[in-house]
Amino acid sequence: MRKILLLLFFFLLNGCSLNSLFLADEVDKVYVVKHSPYVKHHRAYFTRTNLKPMQNGKKYLYLYHAEEKDLAILLHRKDQYRLYSLSHPDKKEIIFNVSPKTRYYTVLKSLKRQGYRLTSPTKMGYVSRVALRRYKGIKTLLVEVEDYSRLKEIYEKAIRTYDAKAIRSIKTILPKPLIYPYYERYHKRAKTQKQLEQLQIIATKLQLNSAGAVAQTRKKDSKKALEEEKVLEEMKVVEVIEKPREVTKPYYYYLKRASYDELNTYLSRGGARDHLTYNQYNKLKARLKEEKLLQDGSLEELIAAYKKNKDPRYKTRILLLMKKVQESK
Repeated sequence: MRKILLLLFFFLLNGCSLNSLFLADEVDKVYVVKHSPYVKHHRAYFTRTNLKPMQNGKKYLYLYHAEEKDLAILLHRKDQYRLYSLSHPDKKEIIFNVSPKTRYYTVLKSLKRQGYRLTSPTKMGYVSRVALRRYKGIKTLLVEVEDYSRLKEIYEKAIRTYDAKAIRSIKTILPKPLIYPYYERYHKRAKTQKQLEQLQIIATKLQLNSAGAVAQTRKKDSKKALEEEKVLEEMKVVEVIEKPREVTKPYYYYLKRASYDELNTYLSRGGARDHLTYNQYNKLKARLKEEKLLQDGSLEELIAAYKKNKDPRYKTRILLLMKKVQESK
């Protein structure tokens, strides 16, 4: 008993808590949370005491081994670098014992020779989350990863071949950031109506908005519009308290979602101008003009407009008109 007390006292003098002694087998390990046919969810608690910064001041780096399909995380503590596999929980960590003068890029070069390269989890089909957490009293770095790489490959093949058959029965939702850039690339390459129809089926399955590309190109305007909308909504609340009136849809709805008829009716109202800023009103007028062209414009006008704005909706409309012209011959 005396020896045990002396041993505990020794650890306490060296800065070790009782929790860290008893939980040594629970931290710095990767655990399986859930596995399904298309998603693998893993979690790990890494002790964050004595973690040292590496590239760009980051205290952790993601690396990927293409042949082994292994996403790993690199941590640096005192005189050690440790690489933990986030894809294969049973895989033993790789340990580098180094001197104080050893820099992180020396370790990265060594790992590169072993097949591990710096990467972004999103690029490899993973969704990752990192947070600071106390795990049973121990300061830890909570790392969670969800592996969608298999599902991503299935959707990429469907998009690349313009064939939605393989994904019709899949119910698991693939996060949009993992697939949207790939979808957009092949949407721009689509040349036939059949290809566009297949892409539309895939987009519906992925819950992608067909106007997403337009929204991205106008990201700055949208952000500003949302801020302006928030101010307007606060003003509307005050006005409703003072004098009840008919509730109208927010400005952002008319900027992005409203049909031509809805937008035309809204702008035709006498009071609409009073609730919009100068910039908002002009943006809605410009969108009304675009929707008018998209709805009633000739093939030549649409082609000229598409060359300027690259809006996928114009491309779809052009293909439809070309098809009608061919059928009428």
